[in-house]
Amino acid sequence: MFRKTKALAVIAIGFPVTPLIALIPVQQVAQNQLSPPECRVAKWELPATAQNQPQNITNPKPVTPPLVPIQKSPFPCCKDDISCLDKQLWGENSQLPDKKALITSVDRSLQYLSSSNAAVAYQGARVEGITRERVIKSLRRFRELLLQSKSATELNAAIAKEFVFYQSVGSDGKGSVLFTAYYEPVYAASRVPTAEYRYPVYRLPQDLQSWSRPHPTRLELEGADGLQASKGRLQGLELFWFRDRLEPYLAQIQGSARLQFPDRKQTTIGYAGNTAYNYKSIGKSLAEDGKLQLEGMTMPTILDYFQKYPQELNIYIPRDRSFVFFQENYGAPARGSIGVALTAERSIATDKSLMPPGALAFIRAPFPFVNKASGKMEHRIVSRYVLDQDTGGAIKGAGRVDYFLGTGSVAGDRAGVTVSPGQLYYLLLKPTI
Repeated sequence: MFRKTKALAVIAIGFPVTPLIALIPVQQVAQNQLSPPECRVAKWELPATAQNQPQNITNPKPVTPPLVPIQKSPFPCCKDDISCLDKQLWGENSQLPDKKALITSVDRSLQYLSSSNAAVAYQGARVEGITRERVIKSLRRFRELLLQSKSATELNAAIAKEFVFYQSVGSDGKGSVLFTAYYEPVYAASRVPTAEYRYPVYRLPQDLQSWSRPHPTRLELEGADGLQASKGRLQGLELFWFRDRLEPYLAQIQGSARLQFPDRKQTTIGYAGNTAYNYKSIGKSLAEDGKLQLEGMTMPTILDYFQKYPQELNIYIPRDRSFVFFQENYGAPARGSIGVALTAERSIATDKSLMPPGALAFIRAPFPFVNKASGKMEHRIVSRYVLDQDTGGAIKGAGRVDYFLGTGSVAGDRAGVTVSPGQLYYLLLKPTI
């Protein structure tokens, strides 16, 4: 699912217009809080030798690859820290166990890795030693260990014994990774335009490849109010209609949506293509104009602003010149950029020019969870085994990860307040295994 998404300073992730869960301000977690003293950044970050690689005189970019193997597993450092364990496999934070879901996600990656597309993708692999064959072998062995293990502690012990950890160099060369999140929204929609359902999303123009460059901007395609496309080159390409001006735009940001019609029937839409413009978030635009403070901005604050000033949607949405087209997926789940269905809390999106598609990864960062007693959101540090199955238009570099949280309003509430520092590792079988 090729999406546009948010960065820490450019927040623009989709979020339900009427949040169902009370929200509390996001408390940023400093990196040295990610683990107890014996596990803080000094022991979790990259070795000093990997941080100080020489510069290539003809190329100003560092020689250091995006992933660097670390000599020891990080797990022993976490012997007294249960947040280093992926306990969600057996159920935690009031969520049901999801071992079966993770196994399904592994199987989907294996399906992709057996394809000709994967063979082509791995021909340009950026990290020495990370090959398609090794990734396949690693996933198969991880699957076996996952089925055999009776606890998170047992699984970690087996992983530490048989796998090598490749840590992302992050945005600073020391392993600092910014985590955001995305989800599949659910919107009311209609197959035909009505007085209530006026704002369309569009199918991919068959002649898009022949459009002259630069492409028409969003403003030129649909007008400031989002209602003028029928007079231009998108005429007849309307796919579905929405009630709210913001919803089709948020669907474009997320790259997919589940739609519910007045007769209660449902369908899904997914990314089909886009115009050749870089995405610019409405959050950044609001901050540039002094309407909102960039520090501490979340999607709830953005939505609250537009609920107070709905007329300004016609100012800020057109500032994003990019435009996304959709296809109907007839109820199929949201798919990642490698062509497999995404799994809630087990799929991530990274920069696929750097990271190995379909590979097994391990993430550790604070994420929001709903406190069922209070109805508020609380950030808790967790560790998760995930599969790298997607990408996004704003997910660039080794220091960015987007975490898929699932479908619906609760997932949207959580995604809207996810901006957390953490670490990213890829797991590969040791060469002798």
